[in-house]
Parts: sequence; C-alpha cells; structure tokens
Amino acid sequence: MGGLDSMTPGVRAALAAGFLVLQSALGIAAENPSKELELPAVTVIGTSPIPGHGRRLRDVPASVQSVTATDLHRQDALDLTEFFERNLSGASMGAGQGNRLQPDLQYRGFVASPLLGLAQGLSVFVDGVRVNEAFGDTVNWDLIPRNAISTMHLLSGSNPAFGLNTLGGALSVQTKSGFAYPGTSARVTSGAFGRRAAEFETGGHGEYSDYFLAGTMLNEVGWREHSDSRVQQLFGKVGWQDESTDIDLSFALADNALNGSQTLPRSMSGDLRQPYTWPDRTTNQMRFATLRGSHMLQSEILVAGNLYLRTLSQHNLSSNVNDDFDSTLAIAPGNAPGSNVRYGLAQNMVGAAIQASADRALAGGRNQSSFGASYDYGNSRFEQNTQEALFSPARQTLGLGDYTRLVRLGGRNAYLGLHASNTFSPSQQWGFTASARYNIARVRLRDQSGAQGALDGDHSFRRLNPAFGVTWNPVAPATLFATLAQGMRVPSPVELTCADPAAPCNLPNQFLADPPLKPVIARTLEFGFRAGVSESVKLSGAVFRSLVHDDIHFINTNGSTTAGFFQNVGHTERTGLELSAQAGIGAWVMRASYHAIRAAYLTGFQMPSPNNSAADAAGNILVSPGNRLPGVPAQALKLRVEWTPDRAWSTGLGVNWYGRQFARGDDNNRDANGALPSYAVANLVLRYAFERGWELTAKVDNLFDRRHDTFGVLGRNIFTGPGNALDAANSAAEQFRSTGMARALWVTLSYMAL
Repeated sequence: MGGLDSMTPGVRAALAAGFLVLQSALGIAAENPSKELELPAVTVIGTSPIPGHGRRLRDVPASVQSVTATDLHRQDALDLTEFFERNLSGASMGAGQGNRLQPDLQYRGFVASPLLGLAQGLSVFVDGVRVNEAFGDTVNWDLIPRNAISTMHLLSGSNPAFGLNTLGGALSVQTKSGFAYPGTSARVTSGAFGRRAAEFETGGHGEYSDYFLAGTMLNEVGWREHSDSRVQQLFGKVGWQDESTDIDLSFALADNALNGSQTLPRSMSGDLRQPYTWPDRTTNQMRFATLRGSHMLQSEILVAGNLYLRTLSQHNLSSNVNDDFDSTLAIAPGNAPGSNVRYGLAQNMVGAAIQASADRALAGGRNQSSFGASYDYGNSRFEQNTQEALFSPARQTLGLGDYTRLVRLGGRNAYLGLHASNTFSPSQQWGFTASARYNIARVRLRDQSGAQGALDGDHSFRRLNPAFGVTWNPVAPATLFATLAQGMRVPSPVELTCADPAAPCNLPNQFLADPPLKPVIARTLEFGFRAGVSESVKLSGAVFRSLVHDDIHFINTNGSTTAGFFQNVGHTERTGLELSAQAGIGAWVMRASYHAIRAAYLTGFQMPSPNNSAADAAGNILVSPGNRLPGVPAQALKLRVEWTPDRAWSTGLGVNWYGRQFARGDDNNRDANGALPSYAVANLVLRYAFERGWELTAKVDNLFDRRHDTFGVLGRNIFTGPGNALDAANSAAEQFRSTGMARALWVTLSYMAL
C-alpha cells in the first residue's frame, strides 16, 4: 500500500464493482431510499458517509443536529462555519489565523481547522467524501461553497463508521441537486470592510435527469489591516435517476486567496486592527470531482458507492520573527530580525467506497444492516523555502537576499476501512445498534532534496474500532439513547515529520526528522434524550465523556508562537453537558442552547513554555492532571429569537455568550495573564420580501460592538520600542490574542425565479 501504482488495481476494482451495481437490473424495481438524503427537508439521517437506507431520528443513538439550506438563507450565513458556531450546541469558533474565512471550528472540545499544529479531532464529509486534507488532516473551510449545501448533519461521538479523525464527532454535508432545488436565484452583497460579493444558483430537471450549478465571488478588505480575501467558487452537478437507480456526477472548483493578520500582543491592543507582522497569505486552488450512485437490487437491498478525485494546490507566504536574533550584533547574513517563509503543497487524493445495506422484517421487528469498504489515497509534495528579512516601521518583512530551500518532502497516505453495522428494532419502542470498522493506515515519507534522509520513514497502523448503542422510545415523540463508541486518528505526515523535541520545526513546517508517534484513540460514552412536547416545542440534551488515549499536541518551544514539535501527551478528556430547546408561538420562534465542557489533561508531563510566568529557570512548565486544555471555552449559551409577522417581513436576533478559555502555552493554567475573558456577541438579521421574487436583507454582526477575544497564545513581543518599533533587546513575554470582528453591516439584494 505504499505507492500509487500498487493501489491502482484496488481503485479500478472498486470502480468496476460500482458500475456493475449501478447498471445491474436484478428483478424488482423499488423506490430508492437514498434519494431522501438529497431532499431539502430532513426526513432521515445518514449514519455513515455513503447514503444507505438512512435512519429515522428516533433510531439514532447519538446527538444529531441538522441544518438545511433554508436555515443558512434565513440567517444570511457567510458560510457553514458561521452558522455552525452561532446555532449548534457544543460548538465554538476561534480565529488563530486572523481571517474570518480560516476559522478553528470546535465541537465538544475537538477541532477541525485549516491551521497546522492543532489536533484535528472531527471528520468532515462532502457528498460522502472525507475532505480532511491528506497532509495534515486539516479542513479548509473556504473550499466548501455555502450556496451548494442542501443539508448538513452533525453527529456526536467517536462513531467508527465515519473512519479516521472521528474522535468527537462527524460533520456530513450533502449538496443540492436539480430535482430538489429547481429554479434560478442570484444575490449581491455590499457593506462593511469592503465586502463585495455576488452569488448565483440554478437548477432544473426532466423526467429522469437533472442539473444544478452554483457560483460565488467574494472580495473584501477585511476588518483588520492586511487581512483581505478573495474567494471564487464554482459547483456543478448532473444526475440521472429512476425508481430504483440514482447517479450523480459533481464537480467543485475553487481559487481563493486569504490574508491573515496573526494574533496581537496585549500591549498593542490599543489598535486592534493592526497586524503583529505581515504578510501572511494563503492561496488555495482546488479541483474536486465525485461520482456517486445507488441502486435497489431488491425491495429491501440498496447498494451505493462513490468515486472521487481531488487536487489541492496550496501556497503560503508568512512573516516570522527570528527567535535567535542577537540585537547586540550588527544585522548581517545569519543574524536578521525576521524572515519570510514560503511553502508550496501539491496534493492529489483519490478514493472509492462501496456499501450494501438492507432493511427488512425480522422476528416481528425491523432489522437494518450494512456492510462496506472505503479506500483513500493521498499523494503530497511539499517544499519550503526561507528568506532573511528586516522589518519596516509598519512591521512588514522586507527580504534580504535570495530564498534558501529548507525542505522538500514527498508523502503518501493509504487508508483502507472495512465497516459493518446492524440495528435491530424488536418493537416501535426499542432499537439496538452494533457497528465496527477495521482501519488500516499507512504513511510513507521520503526526502526529495537528497540532504535530509532522516525524513524517510514508513509507518503502519491497524485497529478494530467498535460501537454499541440503544434507543428507547417510551412514547411517540420522545427518545432516550445511550452509546459507547471508539474512534481513532493516525499521525499525519505533518506530525510525523515534526516530532523530535531536539529538532523543533516551524509552522508552516520546517521538517527535520520523523520519530514515531502513537495513534490517537478516543472512547466516548454518551446518554441523551430528544422530545417533542408538541409540534412547536422541542427539547434535547446529552451528557458525555470522551477519553482520549495518546493525544497528540503541538508543543511550542524557544519562546515562539510557531516553533515546536508534535508529541503524544498521554490521556485527555472531554466531559460535558448539552441542553437545547425550541418553541414556536404564533409569529415567534425561540431557540436556546447551553453547553458546559471540561476539556482537561489526565496525564501529567513536562513541556517547554518559556513565556509562561510559572516556567522554571529552564523555561519548562509542569502540566498536572486536571489542568484545562487551552483553546476550549468552558461554557456557552446561545439564544435566538425570530419574528415573522407576515410573508414579507422577518427579523432574527441572536446572542452568543462564551465562557473563559486558556491560551496556548498556558497548559498548566498558572500564567499570570490568566484565562481569556468570557464575552457575549449579538447579531441581527432583517429581511423584507418584495413581490415577484425580490428580497432585501440587512445583517449586523456584533450589534453592540463588543470586543471579544476568541484565541490566545503565549509568545515573546520584540516590538516594544516607541510606536511599537523593533527592540529585540527588551523583548517581553506576553499573551497574544486574536480579536473578533468589530460591528459590521452588510446589505444583500437577491432575486429568485422559480
């Protein structure tokens, strides 16, 4: 499983099997239940990436939160992460990159982020394809077009059916089709911080075939200096279906450029819009094609599968402070105060999955079973170069001389998964689920520069991960559930090549060696309930505990916010409570959710953190069992009220409150700066629908213009001179923070023709 050529027969076999299934005509034609998963209304829940028969919500032994395209439109969400953070219980968001389109999305203390260095603990799927990147398991949220989303389901726990990185939950996105979304619409947006955006979508269908096309263009200056963004997305899908067969071919293109402004020392917080250093620019170019199909072999048996090809070309230019700069010596080659680091990542991913599921009567009840396999292969080529630099008075890095190559690396991932699941419902009240997935993962690393042979390595991981769940429906609108599940993630190439404490690397990465790391295993126990008190009143809640074994964290060194190494840090936990309620009274709809999360270390260890005020003379701190994990708000309360007095007017007001969180580097919770303070942010949406399909929307974010810090890290500030000038001789350890956006107003005009 080490190379592309050796994997090609497996891919070809899966391709052939998929087409044989889709083209077969064995006997009885029956309505294809997988079509329900494409509909705008949420009728069934997909409990695995590949559409099967699906399950009614009452039969799912997990917390499930669902979002539709209508929900996204009603709140005028910028993207799915904005809606996720403002509405879903257990969710929060940080912005360590300093760009709203590059957020760190958290659920129950597990993260999915585009930022290398964060422990990725959520799996994300688009139309059944895992979009965690092969190189670092990161998730580039800017590559998922909002106006192509039909439904989105967030399932809690370490569900093994979703494969690698499903430690705290899985996010499954289904895209629109012409059958479900016929008609044409367009919208233009203008407003704060130079944001200008235009979108369109169009879809239609005949008796058996359909099409859908959506596009987005967005440009903005950004609320902080040097944080401008350009987003260009195009999504298309064509399909064919009859009573028993459904085939879709989709493509997605993206060409985005995102600038960040980094975290800012607290001593510079008098002007929150300024950057610490700049530039920090990332460009993403993606090509993504997916072929999906499903076919009813008999009235009870459904076979479904997909094939995909995904390419990503990513380039980054970042400004950095030289931690080894000696201000007592003259600036010269080898002793410059800063540097420019640029990298290029060329990544190709190909994969296939197939699944057979059955839904039939058994012993007076119903039995749903599924069996499947998936294969994902990633080929990554990474090159990084550095250039010494000076700093301008505005702290822009000014290059000195040529770029020098730091690393040139080739990485290959091969992931094979075999899974099975069975749900037996002996009556309308009870359901029992057992599932398992056997994962085989291999990572192959090769130095391509000829100078860093220590990078070479072959790593292999195998494990069987089971899950068990039970649901009880004592009365029709109420469900109680319990589940015990185990998931895993394996070290990614970026972690394996940066795991030597004696040779710390920079992020973006300067790879030096690849000591072995252990796989991360998560076991989650959860109890919960769902209840419909009436058609307009719904309640839900859960208590959970996730024990994570051999968790991998990035350990900062040398006083830097970017230099360090990856390390297994022992055991950690995420224990929490979630409560949600929704009520509709006449023209009013009210929603509320609360969650409390204890994300903590269970194993003590020593780590370098020289900017922590509690560090010893060697710059180390002692992390003790019970210390809270950085970056996880301890509590959150979300309130939203919507008023729709008639068909023309609607108003929505939301308030989100988040509790304290510790900064990265303050893993012992003893730094003198303390935790980042709690904060509350309000958001308002006003909408008026004219006749003939026209609609005007006004959206205000951070309605009361409250300062709110969403991310923190301990670092050393070298710009301590007058006017924040360079003064490395008097550098100071500080807490750096990323501050959320100031008050902003956007106006959108849209038109829909059905």
